[in-house]
Amino acid sequence: MSGAESVPAVPAPRVALDSSAVSAPSSLWDRISSWASEHKAVVYTIAGVAVVVTGAGAVYYFSESNKGSKAGETSTAAAPEKKKSKKDRRKAKKQAETAAKKEEEAKKKPGTAETASDDLPEVDEASVAALSEQERKDLAAKLKAAGNQAYGSKNYIRAIDLYGKAIICKPDPIFYSNRAACYNALGDWDKVIADTTAALSLDNEYVKALNRRANAYEQLEKNSEALLDFTASCIIDGFRNDQSAQSVERLLKKVAETKGKAILEGKEKRLPSATFVTNYLQSFRAQTAPQGLEEATELPEESGKGQLRAGLTAMAKRTGDGYAEAATAFDKALALGDLGEHEALAYNLRGTFRYLRGENADALGDLTKSVELQPALTQSYIKRASMFLEMGDKQAAADDFEKAVQHNKDDPDIYYHRAQLHFILGEFADAAKDYQKSIDLDKDFIFSYIQLGVTQYKMGSIASSMATFRRCIKNFEKVPDVYNYYGELLLDQQKFQEAIEKFDTAVEMEKQEKPLGMNVLPLINKALAVFQWKQDFQEAEKLCQKALILDPECDIAVATMAQLLLQQGKVTDALKYFERAAELARTEGEIINALSYAEATRTQLEVQQKYPQLAARLSGMGAGMGGPAMR
Repeated sequence: MSGAESVPAVPAPRVALDSSAVSAPSSLWDRISSWASEHKAVVYTIAGVAVVVTGAGAVYYFSESNKGSKAGETSTAAAPEKKKSKKDRRKAKKQAETAAKKEEEAKKKPGTAETASDDLPEVDEASVAALSEQERKDLAAKLKAAGNQAYGSKNYIRAIDLYGKAIICKPDPIFYSNRAACYNALGDWDKVIADTTAALSLDNEYVKALNRRANAYEQLEKNSEALLDFTASCIIDGFRNDQSAQSVERLLKKVAETKGKAILEGKEKRLPSATFVTNYLQSFRAQTAPQGLEEATELPEESGKGQLRAGLTAMAKRTGDGYAEAATAFDKALALGDLGEHEALAYNLRGTFRYLRGENADALGDLTKSVELQPALTQSYIKRASMFLEMGDKQAAADDFEKAVQHNKDDPDIYYHRAQLHFILGEFADAAKDYQKSIDLDKDFIFSYIQLGVTQYKMGSIASSMATFRRCIKNFEKVPDVYNYYGELLLDQQKFQEAIEKFDTAVEMEKQEKPLGMNVLPLINKALAVFQWKQDFQEAEKLCQKALILDPECDIAVATMAQLLLQQGKVTDALKYFERAAELARTEGEIINALSYAEATRTQLEVQQKYPQLAARLSGMGAGMGGPAMR
């Protein structure tokens, strides 16, 4: 998700649908309050069918105008400069020395007009002590004016001296900040920090000094400190300075990337939540047990085929423990060997679980081995194509789908998952065509209907989409997924009562069919619905907690809880959930995304602690802005 952004896609995307009634926020700080909705779309891009969420409101707002600088202050850009090398710093210092030399030579020439600083007396603590308060003030103003003139001539060394003398006369935050501007030009970041810190000790809401210190921190790669200063600056300035706001986003990404790499290095490879795995696996049509692996067949438990069958049996439980057992069994099956005609299937299944654990290189190797052993096992091409798409290699993904068609043009899974590729790329007409092809080949695979309905919705054919879902309910009235995803479409249209009824139906069906491995998504959707409709935090939190009891590893439940807590101003608690979401993330991009929001929340908390007077101001920015931000 940095640089050339990869497409986060594998089979069965779940896609956020933006409500036309709510404009999409432009900044990461705008988006933080709606992260559960965004995260829902990202997480389930890989794992299921059709998550539909509304667009997000905003807690933090930006306007076009910029707040002016303090009167009399030298002007420097708030945005961080390109980091100066030692060569650049030597050049700046040399320019300053040259400017000072020219000034001295000019003074010696007959007839040369005196500069503004020629009539200034010598200044030290003793001489200033003898002056009255007004005399000190007047002298300080003259010294500052002379310093500004020297700064304008790039005579930074002279300007530093003059601002230093002005400070002796009258410690003023502007003098410190202006001297910091000189050190900034010379690339002396430690002195920039020292002077801006002195300025802020005199005026802790001095935006220019905060921006200048933040820039110096960033130059020294103290990104967390820089982020804190730029954030405080934005809040004080009412988010009117676009450069500072952009700096917040840039630094959030920098901090998240640094922490994300550290997390990845020590991250244990493990399966994601049972909800996630179930949604991924059910995006492929159910198959009967291969011949020779049926339950009635006598197979030694400690044989390759015995372990392969044990893994298939464990998968059918649809629980976290069952998936862990399955992954172990598939590893063991290939270690034991003697799989005969089932070897390609074993590589396919081991590759699937390696991929779900985030072991992408090994997963690709297994899927490649599978297609080499049995090219007709098109599911291996499909899964490999999905991996290529997630890695950003769209052409390799398209090539694998084409190979799958060549081997079995009548496999409905090919067209369903190729439609997902089109869907992710925004090629909705092609997606609808492939979903329909999948339906024509297998009228019993419910998710082709569901995703076709979502595609129609994305294309603006609301009536067609609703009709598709009503047909789904008629033809698959006992399947909870239909009610859940139809409810999401209704929620997007703000038909709250109808949406909640559908989510309740889905929950009851899940309880009856899979009490130990129920899909918790309807519970989370209902939490979002009761919040949007009635702003009932208590009920929404209760539903999220229930989802987390059933599936503690569920990313979207964690993300939704973080958002609910943040909406209530429970920043410390929200931070814990954002950090938990980063722990649960599978890929580097997902980790960085989660950490960006965690860092934004952490920084908000730090600003409130360091600048308690800003807490109420920050809270006020999210109030009265047209309803709740969480949509």
